[in-house]
Amino acid sequence: MKRIERLNLISIIGRRLQADMTTSDINAYLAEFGLDCRDGPTTVGSKWVYVKDLLGGEPDETILKIADELEIDHALSVRRDLNLADSPFWAGGHFRLFLSHVSASKSSAARLQRQLRRYGTSAFVAHEDIEPTKEWLQEIEKALLSMDALAAILTPGFGDSKWTDQEVGIALGRDVLVVPLRKGLDPYGFVARYQGVQTEGRTVGQVAAEIFHILATNQKTRRKMADVLVGLILSASCNSEAEHRLELLSSVPKVPTESLEKLRENFRGTRVLISSQSLLRDVNALLERHHLPQVETEEAPVDAFADDVPF
Repeated sequence: MKRIERLNLISIIGRRLQADMTTSDINAYLAEFGLDCRDGPTTVGSKWVYVKDLLGGEPDETILKIADELEIDHALSVRRDLNLADSPFWAGGHFRLFLSHVSASKSSAARLQRQLRRYGTSAFVAHEDIEPTKEWLQEIEKALLSMDALAAILTPGFGDSKWTDQEVGIALGRDVLVVPLRKGLDPYGFVARYQGVQTEGRTVGQVAAEIFHILATNQKTRRKMADVLVGLILSASCNSEAEHRLELLSSVPKVPTESLEKLRENFRGTRVLISSQSLLRDVNALLERHHLPQVETEEAPVDAFADDVPF
């Protein structure tokens, strides 16, 4: 469950309990879910704030159980029987992008999928990612309920497909960013409010770069993409890999402060990266550009076996 989804769901639960129950009833009700309830509200008598405080530290599973008990609709109530954690088609630590397309666009989608990996993005393409032995519809549902954004390859006949409009509809229902890729068809319906990416006359690499720019700057996805790039930098197995990810992060006009602080706080703990003076210099340049403290450099240790060390 995304952070914003979690906060919104907790707020709705708080409003529901505030309207329907006394403080004593709220304590008794939440205690049934294992919560250690206090005597009552501490913030200007607000039961809503009181419930939010209580649920703030609880695991997602508890919050979802309470929401289901109260019959509050939420994104994951669509199919609670699906194990979203079991999604081998997403690359670990990458941004999750669902590519919605008709069968005629399979080749284009597959080529775009490969290019997007350069940008820390794992793209789901149904014909590529679903094993023949699995229930393909269930796998598509898993991807739709765990994606971070959706890109729709709009070709003639896209709206006539049995599946594509439903895939876009789930994205809109989850308030997930939809990126229309105009390939002979302009955005229509609710998707028309999103600015489409013109693909005609452009290479697959150029389209992938434009998608990355959108994901890295849109309010709905910028924090997630920044966190992904920071995580890939910190987990890089070599300096060249880290430099590529850092170059992508540095190309973003405004990187969320929280993501940069995570990079600064954890950079010194990565021995592979800290050994590169050029990488350290580039990280500090990025931090300076965003008016944040830099990663402190350490003085080289004195060589205990140097000839000029006093006897």
